Amino acid sequence: MEISALDGKALRQARQRIGMIFQHFNLMHTRTVAQNVAFSLKAAGWERSKIAPRVAEILTLVGLADKANRFPVQLSGGQKQRVGIARAIANHPDVLLCDEPTSALDLETSATILALLRQINAQLGITIVLITHEMNVIKSICDRVAVMSGGKVVESGEVFDVFAHPQHAFTQQLVSHTLNLTLPERLREHLPG
Repeated sequence: MEISALDGKALRQARQRIGMIFQHFNLMHTRTVAQNVAFSLKAAGWERSKIAPRVAEILTLVGLADKANRFPVQLSGGQKQRVGIARAIANHPDVLLCDEPTSALDLETSATILALLRQINAQLGITIVLITHEMNVIKSICDRVAVMSGGKVVESGEVFDVFAHPQHAFTQQLVSHTLNLTLPERLREHLPG
């Protein structure tokens, strides 16, 4: 589907099938965790009686069931990002668009968020499109990668192939800066011999 060609009702329907996670969380600070998640369901037109059970289910999935009545100011950065993830997946999207989801987090918290995204992909079958400049994030979670330079895709393919055999000069530069980093096991298993 070419989303840029859609208009009106078709575009609104397509947008409802895409969940978004932002770099800076974008939580409503005057609403509780549960209310932040419920907001997306109300906006999507969910029946009132189905909202609370869905919010509880999603907060359990992201590990925040015990934080449902807290406000964003009472949460850590990682917990805020989990609220953002819960809000993004509450409406059963087909695609989860993640804009730099770990760039505002420390390494340990980033690892837990990436593990949660892998779990969501595996359990719920949601396609995840991840926008990042962090090569470690790409290596740890992505199956495929598209490298952009100047607003255009200059190279794409399986992560291992692009990292092992970069074709474009920009990709070669990116990869050369990460050569000293260890490849995760899921990529090492593709190495010959």
